Order: sequence, then C-alpha cells, then structure tokens
Amino acid sequence: MKIEVWSDVMCPLCYIGKTNLETALEQFEHKAEVKIVFRPFQLFPNAPSNTGKDYYTWTAEIHGGGMSTDYVREGNKSVIQMAKEIGLIYNLDTMIPSNTLDALRLAVYAQEQGKAREWMARAHKAYFTDLLDIGDHETLVKLAGEIGLNTNEALDILSSDQYKDTVKNERQHGSQLGITGVPFYIFNDKYAVSGVRTSNAFLDLLEQVWREEHPLQMIDDVSNGDSEGGLCADGVCKI
Repeated sequence: MKIEVWSDVMCPLCYIGKTNLETALEQFEHKAEVKIVFRPFQLFPNAPSNTGKDYYTWTAEIHGGGMSTDYVREGNKSVIQMAKEIGLIYNLDTMIPSNTLDALRLAVYAQEQGKAREWMARAHKAYFTDLLDIGDHETLVKLAGEIGLNTNEALDILSSDQYKDTVKNERQHGSQLGITGVPFYIFNDKYAVSGVRTSNAFLDLLEQVWREEHPLQMIDDVSNGDSEGGLCADGVCKI
C-alpha cells in the first residue's frame, strides 16, 4: 500500500495527523507492506522570515483578508488541546514563525535518503515545541545531522537553489489534483482523505483500503469430488 502525505512544516494539523497516522500504522497488521511518500505542499510560499512578530500576528498577516490576531489565537486553542491529547506540546505563544521553503527542500532530500518521516517529525518538533528557527540554515543543518542525514550535503543544498523547483512543482501538482489545504492523504493513487484524523480513524481507513485492494477470491468448484459442498448457516446445515 502506498500512502502519499501532502503537508507543510508550518501546518499544526499536519504534525498531529502525522503522529496519528504512525500510531495507526503500528497497529496495522500489514504495516510492513505500507510505503509512505512525502509530498511538500507549501501553504504560503511568500511568507516572510525574521520579522520578530509573534506567531498569531504573523499568521493573521500572511492569511490576509482582515483576519485578526485574536481570531488566530482563539482558533488555535482547540489545536493546542488536540496536540496535547496525543502527547505533543505546541508553544505557539513563543515560537519563531518562518518561511518553510528551506525546511521543505531538506524534506525532499530526506525523502531520497529514506528519512522523510524522521525529518518531518524533527522539523515539526523544532518549529512547534523547541522554539527553533526553521528558516535558519545552521539550525536546519544541525537538525539534519540529528536524524542521520549528511550535514555537508544538507549545507550544500541550502547554499544552492537545489530542490526549490521541486517544492514549487509539487505544490502546483497538488493544486491540479484539487488539494487546497493540508494535511491531505492519497492511498494507492485512488482514495483521498483531507484533514486531520484520529489514530483509530486512520486504522479504519488502512483496513478498509486493504480489504478493497485485496478482496477475497471465492473458490466454489466441487466438481472434482474432493468436497461435498456442505454449508451450515442460521442453524441449518445443507449438503
């Protein structure tokens, strides 16, 4: 089974969704046969970095449309609680809001190295919990090293334009598929789910997709005489 996960580092629901999906996978009977493919979907490509503004003000401004800081703060209360319920800590009051292009470029690199899941987990935690600036190259290189990526290669990527077009093109591709927000999940290029889900809901989805992709094949040929073809149902047995 292939699961494409479209997300952005700055998306608080993506971190929750990622955590719940991985919890569900641990309980899934066929987890060894599941491949996770990360797809970057940068929500705000033009978002500024190093503004010195708090998360709520910064978020209100990049959304535009007259959204107020108080509206953002109030709206995130339920998100903070949702994160807390699954063991995640969101320090939104003191976090450093930043453009996520460079973090997503390293996510593409991590995908090539088979470490996209580890990178996204570390980048999310750095952003929402550890109060690190994920727009800072030195910080990103350090994080790359923590999950076993080559720090020299990570620095070379950040010092160049490598993967910038990839991040841009992936977002365009997602938009063509009808994706307008994240998290967004595509199972086996066939089944799409948008928005955060609980771990139980993800487990139900995994099992549903598996059943539909691997239906039982009934064998009902008794002509060779090896079986009498008997069946018991509703308290009655028939031959």
